[in-house]
Amino acid sequence: MTRYRLLAIVTAVILVFDQATKLYVDAHFELYESVAVIPGWFHLTYIRNQGAAFGILSNSALRVPFFIAVASIALLVILWYLRSLRADQTLGAFALSLIFSGALGNLIDRVRLGEVIDFLDVFWRHHHWPAFNVADSAICVGVALLIWEMWQEERRIKREELATDKENQP
Repeated sequence: MTRYRLLAIVTAVILVFDQATKLYVDAHFELYESVAVIPGWFHLTYIRNQGAAFGILSNSALRVPFFIAVASIALLVILWYLRSLRADQTLGAFALSLIFSGALGNLIDRVRLGEVIDFLDVFWRHHHWPAFNVADSAICVGVALLIWEMWQEERRIKREELATDKENQP
C-alpha cells in the first residue's frame, strides 16, 4: 500500500470518527455536562477548548488565526515528511497519517467553531488529565509511534554501520 493511500484511509477513518463523536456530544450534552463511563476514572464531559493543549492561549485575541496557521503549516510539513520516507517505513507513514488526521480534525473545529470540542475526561481522585478528543488521541498515538519508528531507524542505521565496519576490517 502506498503511503498516500494509507494517509487517505487513516485520515478518512479518523476524521469520520472524530467529527461524528464531536457532533454527537455537541447535540446530546449540555456544555460542562458529565456522564460517568467508569466512575472515579473516566467520564464523558463536554468542554469547548479555545486554546491549545491544556488551554494554552485560550484568552488571546489572535488564537483562532494563529492555531489555523500553525495547523495548516503542520499539515504541509507532515505531507513533505511523508514524501521523504522510504517505501519500507510503513510504521512511520502510519504514525504521520495519525498525526495528520488528528491535526485536520481539530483544524476543522477551529475553522467551524473557533474552538475545539473535547469530551474524554480521564482522572484519578482529584488528578484530572485535561479533557481531549479522538483527534487529540490520534495525534498522541501518532507521535508515540513516530518516536518508536525513529528509534528503530536509528538502531537500523547503527547496525548497518557496524556491519560495514566489520566488512572493512582486515
